[in-house]
Amino acid sequence: MSLTQLVLAQGPAREGLTRTQELLADDPLWLILLKVVGLFALGVLLTLFMINWERKVVARMQQRPGPNRVGPKGWLQSLADGLKLAFKEDIMPVAADKKVYFIAPVISTIPAFVAFSVIPFGGEVSIFGEPTALQLVDLPVGVLVVLACSSIGVYGIVLGGWASGSPYPLLAALRSAAQVISYEIALGLSVVAVILYAGSLSTADIVGAQASGWFGWLLIPSFAVFVIAMVGETNRAPFDLPEAESELVGGFHTEYSSLKFALFFLAEYVNMVTVSAMATTLFLGGGMFPWPLSFLNGNGWLQFVAFLIKTFIFLFVFIWLRGTLPRFRYDQFMRLGWKALVPLSLLWILVVFALRTYRTVGSGDVTVVLLTLGIVVAAVLVVAFLVPDRHRPEAPEIELASDYPVPPLDLVVPDPSRPRRRAVEEAPASRGRRKRGTRGTVGAGARRGTSAGRESE
Repeated sequence: MSLTQLVLAQGPAREGLTRTQELLADDPLWLILLKVVGLFALGVLLTLFMINWERKVVARMQQRPGPNRVGPKGWLQSLADGLKLAFKEDIMPVAADKKVYFIAPVISTIPAFVAFSVIPFGGEVSIFGEPTALQLVDLPVGVLVVLACSSIGVYGIVLGGWASGSPYPLLAALRSAAQVISYEIALGLSVVAVILYAGSLSTADIVGAQASGWFGWLLIPSFAVFVIAMVGETNRAPFDLPEAESELVGGFHTEYSSLKFALFFLAEYVNMVTVSAMATTLFLGGGMFPWPLSFLNGNGWLQFVAFLIKTFIFLFVFIWLRGTLPRFRYDQFMRLGWKALVPLSLLWILVVFALRTYRTVGSGDVTVVLLTLGIVVAAVLVVAFLVPDRHRPEAPEIELASDYPVPPLDLVVPDPSRPRRRAVEEAPASRGRRKRGTRGTVGAGARRGTSAGRESE
């Protein structure tokens, strides 16, 4: 018996544990190691699958075949690319900080896998006769662990760009830092409403709180903000400003090659899988089936299949956005985060808090709730009308460098539509006069030619 099992079996501490926590506390050491290896293998396999799937889907959108050489229908192309990267020459710039340059990809990769540990992939199952839950650990602050891991991962990008000793990776690292700060706030605020309704920061408890209905339908504004913020958090198109190849060559990993570049690539796709799994956990009920198929929720392995299907839907959205939308400008990107997502999240938290307060503490009268909502909407409208419009500065007067005559700066070109219409209307009349004049000239010449012939005779 492990030390954890011995401590839990001694006293009433087990009474405060949920069913999932009890199952995880009874896991033997070999099962814990099996789950760790399984999570790592799942992250790597999903990365290999996502790279190839993305190339095939984008190729389909652009009406071209995509990868079709390596393996059956090209599905082993990403595996071949990974093996090729392993045998590439590892080049380190002369001006690079060697220690930081080496450890930066590792800092980006490890938090991406650590965030997997608190995600509930399914319900209660039996593995080699041992009852357990499809989750490595259920922490009371599981949501904060995922947010912390996503924040720590950006340190690898910043350190990698700084340690490369090149200006373009450094600019990309600064962009990435500002981007994560901006969208991490919106991402955290979008989770507040979910925590208020679930009453817990545990991911397993949040999934259990959605047994009567998914939070994706109940908290639509939070769901929308979370989806937009998770795209910006993972540096994916159209928010891939740290990797803008038209501006920064290759972005923060310009000077990286071989396995170090592969680690950055792995971290990016594992982060995509992590935030997609987190969105499934927070808003789509985790591995629970919807109402027509709710009778399947008693099987933990079928819940795992449902969880993967929901996660793949979010991953397809990532690919769809990359193949559809152009890259945002940096000012547009920051304006969306600070002037749209953050204020909307704060206002929505206020509304949710008011509703929860009146439902749990207050009288619960519908009239009071509607009156409160009316006051909030009126306050928002008043603030919107009181905010002055943005005044555009007038263009300064330009002093000419010489007395050479130039056209005035406020020159207005006249509209050519009316003269052109008049010319078109007059064209038939002038054409008719020209034909009559031509006939008269020919006749006079003929008469002059005839009289001259007679004189010569």
